[in-house]
Amino acid sequence: MILAALPLRANKSNLSQSDEAYSQIRSMIVSLELEPGSLINEGELMTQLGFGRTPIREALRALASEKLVDVYPRRGMFVASVDVQNLSSISEVRAVLEIKAASLAAQRSTPEDREITVALMAEIDALKGDPDMKKLIQLDQRIHRHIYRCTHNSFLESSLEQYYGHALRIWFLALDRVEDLSEAVIEHRALLKAIRDNDVEGAAKAMRDHVEGFEGSIRKNL
Repeated sequence: MILAALPLRANKSNLSQSDEAYSQIRSMIVSLELEPGSLINEGELMTQLGFGRTPIREALRALASEKLVDVYPRRGMFVASVDVQNLSSISEVRAVLEIKAASLAAQRSTPEDREITVALMAEIDALKGDPDMKKLIQLDQRIHRHIYRCTHNSFLESSLEQYYGHALRIWFLALDRVEDLSEAVIEHRALLKAIRDNDVEGAAKAMRDHVEGFEGSIRKNL
């Protein structure tokens, strides 16, 4: 099950094979389709994804720089383990960067950005009953990545994407025990509304509450 979106560094139409390989392998790692700690088999990835050895290796090097792949000389490459003990450290970084991103998004959103914000709010409003878990996670990812893009700061955007990926891995680890997943996504509505309304303080508060709530929910379920 590949859930993560395309990498931020290129538009889909302009992706090189290395970018495509990076996107797909990263998705498999984040969603735990490639099991934490497992040995990475380049040949299997080449067959499964349809890329040559060079794009696969370039993608794995990029993922190693994000600490999603561990490289051991003479032993090979392994999917990085998921250490729940890192949750506090990740949350500390996200609390700073995500809150700053929400504030900047509220300040810098363009009319085109706001159209997407309103559309995402409508998607949240349309959630009914017991939504599909895959759909919820995809919506959560699209919301976060939209907020990152609304900062119009590519350096901040790429940093946020990296830490969000690590947080998602921990979320997937606890997924079968999380009972309030839909609530975690629905609470984004207040955040999106603040961004739509250029409410800088409101956006910062909503994001702070979300990041803190995420950590609390994960700890409760692990």
